[in-house]
Amino acid sequence: MLKDQDRIFTNLYGVHDWGLKGATARGDWDGTKDLLAKGRDWIIDEMKTSGLRGRGGAGFPTGLKWSFMPKESDGRPSYLVVNADEGEPGTCKDRDIMRHDPHKLIEGCLIAGFAMNAVAAYIYIRGEFHHEGNVLEAAIDEAYDKGLIGKNACGSGYDFDVYVHRGAGAYICGEETALIESLEGKKGQPRLKPPFPANVGVWGCPTTVNNVESIAVAPTILRRGGAWFAGLGRENNTGTKIFCISGHVNTPCNVEEEMGIPLKELIEKHAGGVRGGWDNLLAVIPGGSSVPVIPKSVCDTVLMDFDSLREVQSGLGTAGVIVMDKSTDIVKAIARLSAFYKHESCGQCTPCREGTGWMWRVMERLVVGNARVEEIDLLLEVTKQIEGHTICALGDAAAWPIQGLMRHFRPEVEARIANYNQLQAAE
Repeated sequence: MLKDQDRIFTNLYGVHDWGLKGATARGDWDGTKDLLAKGRDWIIDEMKTSGLRGRGGAGFPTGLKWSFMPKESDGRPSYLVVNADEGEPGTCKDRDIMRHDPHKLIEGCLIAGFAMNAVAAYIYIRGEFHHEGNVLEAAIDEAYDKGLIGKNACGSGYDFDVYVHRGAGAYICGEETALIESLEGKKGQPRLKPPFPANVGVWGCPTTVNNVESIAVAPTILRRGGAWFAGLGRENNTGTKIFCISGHVNTPCNVEEEMGIPLKELIEKHAGGVRGGWDNLLAVIPGGSSVPVIPKSVCDTVLMDFDSLREVQSGLGTAGVIVMDKSTDIVKAIARLSAFYKHESCGQCTPCREGTGWMWRVMERLVVGNARVEEIDLLLEVTKQIEGHTICALGDAAAWPIQGLMRHFRPEVEARIANYNQLQAAE
């Protein structure tokens, strides 16, 4: 259970003023100049010590990612790009950071930008986040007015600009290279890697793309020390995390908790428990719609962190916890996700372009049972043909929910097929 004094996001629910006055009262922008004065290497070393892993889904070590940026400029400017696209179904943490605690993100941009010798940060925000974008722009204006960013930011002698760029609501633009393409004014399609963004990113310049939460926690980590953050959570899964709990719970919420909290404790303590009690639980998608579903038997004991969820063949992802009670048509729920991924595929890779539509059509038939039992194995085989055979992870994201369904709920699918065939025979 996270202690109040260890919370990083102290205005997650918007109770207090989001503006500069409220933010400084909560400790933001406190001694930022002193943090910058300690130098780039110190900042990156502290981030490595903290063990922070990217909060956008992949869980890549943040300090390590920052260290990939070139130490000396070859004449090209470097950029920080903040991924505020948040298109993952079931995930709504970044929008609360931007509308209620925007100065944490802006200060994080300055510190991260300084650590990687960047000249500017571009916050790529999902177009539907109209209000959040407005709040963010107003907070950036406040920071410019007070000299916290811009020329001689915080009096450090370092010049740094922050811009907001609004996307047009494409899920694929949450993938870092598709986001870069979109930021450049092109069609949002992932690039082949290598080269990686740290070598050739936005406008052909060295670029680091980080999630909103990863950047927003950086100032607090540096103030309190990387060792403090590393002391929370579990080994290799350190620190705090915002969990988004939705679905069949009594009080859906966003909550900042310690990494490695048991899933059952998370739901019962913060979300008022499962509707109808814990025994009414059917399944949970623990990390946003792209990670495999886990049944109640796993939910009873699993811990909420990257490694624990990987061990049960799922993932923490963005920590978008989607709770489903026994009233859920689980096959229909996964078919709905298949429709989403079919719609959001950029069409660049054949396995994803053709496979997502094919999987969705089979899933629609399985919802009513209009299929042969052998088609289940064929469907699983196709998910394996898509997984790992595309430029970006959207193919994997489309395949994994179906794999999770068949891993844990195959008898339900087979029963529907048998029932459908019986009805057809009776007619």
